[in-house]
Amino acid sequence: MLVYNSRLIGTTILSVQAGGPIGRINTPIIDPDNLKVIAFALEGPLVDRRQNILDVRSIREYSNYGIVIDDADELVAPSDIVKIEQVLNLNFDLLSLKVETKKGSKLGQIIDYTINSDSFLVQQIVVKRPILKRIVDPELIISRKEIIEVTDYKIIVKDEEKVLKSRAAKEDFIPNFVNPFRTQGQELSSVDVDDQE
Repeated sequence: MLVYNSRLIGTTILSVQAGGPIGRINTPIIDPDNLKVIAFALEGPLVDRRQNILDVRSIREYSNYGIVIDDADELVAPSDIVKIEQVLNLNFDLLSLKVETKKGSKLGQIIDYTINSDSFLVQQIVVKRPILKRIVDPELIISRKEIIEVTDYKIIVKDEEKVLKSRAAKEDFIPNFVNPFRTQGQELSSVDVDDQE
């Protein structure tokens, strides 16, 4: 399931041992090398400030009720796991990064992104377009497959023409299912297509 980061923030963390909520997500910690959430920084009355990091490997389940873990003992200090400490020291934040094409064309700025709740990979980035381009297309949703490089200040994606062509190809897609209400051999006329829309 894909979850927007903006909806993930504030998600309740439920402990099986405590039998209820112990805190909520404050910020995801994303590894810029592979755009994967490796941990979450938590907050809440039952969360110790010194041990407020939840490694995603400790998550049992993600559901509509929240994220389920075994116990509050699963929470660690930032310095307890070397990889998490290294990523925290980078001070990397995906939001507000600029997005450019390989040719240098500016596409806009990241305002949100989606995370796969099974793998915790960032699947898509949502880009707010510059003022002049915003009239035609206020936001772009770019798949991780289009991302070429991630730096401290920007994300470089495949050329804009390729991104827009792939989106246009998806919009022009006509499903090839069999309509049970149409008799066999009946041609689909342009009137039928207009009526379906």
